[in-house]
Amino acid sequence: MMKFSFCLLFVSLFLFSCQESNRPSKNDAEAFTVESMGKHMSILASDEFEGRMPCSPGEDKTVSYLIDELKDMGLKAGMGSSYTQDVPLIEIEGFPDDKMVLDYGNEKVNLNILDDYVIHSQRKADEVSIKDSELVFCGYGIVAPERDWNDFKGMDLKGKTAVVLINDPGFGGQDSTFFKGNTMTYYGRWTYKYEEADRQGADGLLIIHETSSAGYPWTVVKSSWTGGQQGLSGMDRSNDCGMKGWVSLDTAKELFDKAGLDMAKEIRAARKQDFQPKSLKAKASINIRNKYTECTSQNVMAVYPGSKRADEYIVYTAHWDHIGIGRKVKEDSIYNGALDNATGVTALLEIAKAFTLSDKKPERSIAFLFVTAEEQGLLGSEYYVTNSSIPLNKMVCNLNMDGVNPAGKMKDFTIVGMGHSEMDEYAENAAYEDGRYVMNEVEPEKGYFYRSDHFNFAKAGIPALYAEGGYDHWDKGKDYAIKFKDGYVKDRYHAPSDEFDAEEWNFDGFIQDAKIYYRIGNNMANSQDWPKWYEDSEFRRAIVK
Repeated sequence: MMKFSFCLLFVSLFLFSCQESNRPSKNDAEAFTVESMGKHMSILASDEFEGRMPCSPGEDKTVSYLIDELKDMGLKAGMGSSYTQDVPLIEIEGFPDDKMVLDYGNEKVNLNILDDYVIHSQRKADEVSIKDSELVFCGYGIVAPERDWNDFKGMDLKGKTAVVLINDPGFGGQDSTFFKGNTMTYYGRWTYKYEEADRQGADGLLIIHETSSAGYPWTVVKSSWTGGQQGLSGMDRSNDCGMKGWVSLDTAKELFDKAGLDMAKEIRAARKQDFQPKSLKAKASINIRNKYTECTSQNVMAVYPGSKRADEYIVYTAHWDHIGIGRKVKEDSIYNGALDNATGVTALLEIAKAFTLSDKKPERSIAFLFVTAEEQGLLGSEYYVTNSSIPLNKMVCNLNMDGVNPAGKMKDFTIVGMGHSEMDEYAENAAYEDGRYVMNEVEPEKGYFYRSDHFNFAKAGIPALYAEGGYDHWDKGKDYAIKFKDGYVKDRYHAPSDEFDAEEWNFDGFIQDAKIYYRIGNNMANSQDWPKWYEDSEFRRAIVK
């Protein structure tokens, strides 16, 4: 018994000493201050920065601000001799007809832009015309050979426009193994549906919007898919769908009714393997006039070199962009993007400062990457991962921040996409030290795992963490936390009202999450571990050291 107690004491002391060596120094507390955070956010989310749209005067101000801050910290340039990486973009501003004409043979029906549909084109062309393109209901628009699933079987989509459902066939069901049940897979994401419609050679694609399935209301569709739409330049999209966009749920119901179809019945049929596409008995016509420009945006990166294994990197990310100046709402047209994502940028600046203030230099290098054009489809991170300044097999993990909690201190640390990799365990250990607990995302059906920049790192095989507190308020409980979050999505997400409010926001939760992200990165930097994907994750890879 004495021998066992001695061994237990030795192990406990050893673990304690390891934890102490990896803890932030006392000086690190200077990094996470309300004054510093308030300064960053009030500047980045100000009207002067014009909503931080890539390739705008707002970008110039944002990039200059970031570089100045990183230089002041004494951090090295992360792109060779430069702090920036050029990201070639093309911006296409489409001007669709106010009416989409549907020809039913015996009558013509006009759909109204914004109320009934929102569309754009990704083709680099002065004008794109869809003429008498048959509307065909193609279920969820999925081709998944590993599931023996094909929503387009038997249908040649040339000369036709696919009408598809958002999300997965498993959404709303009881079987968690059927397309992961209520947890959205990439097949359920709108970006996948765009890609598959391109592969099918369709004239166009219309996604049926439904708030709970999409994860956001129709107002977000109107704000996000109107005005200039950006993509990576140099890609040949001449054979892509000419028209891509959304139809409202009410409009979709009318389409089914006029085709003599029971929409609810057809949705149930679309959840089965033997689903067959069905004509909606209407031919659509519309013109889109395009104005396009090509420009160069910039990713910004700085590096804090490691003391022992400097060729191995912990990569932090936050997107600096938002959607700029757009459709006026309540006399305001500047989409400031305070929560989305001036908070993430601020947190990353504070974390970078914490590393520079630490008495102990990390053994691995730390990269602080601020990416562009996340709002336009994760473009900056996509470009970086395919043109990275760090070899992918030297990236230990990615820690991504997008929308850091402004509601106050939380008991939870909610992992988006929990169950993919051992990053869950590192997060749980760090949360435990704070008296917090980890939990899976509350709304996995909304596909948040595929909606921020960590996704591009995950696709490249790099274990990634995207987490936040936000569902169990330390003092006010779960109902308050969820009400706060739901209110933001309903009233502020991708709206001009997403503004910084120093009096309304509570910085306790913000500091709490910034510190836990710092500690996870610091622990990883002073470890020799290489986190692994779990066996059942679609992103699993063999880590090459």
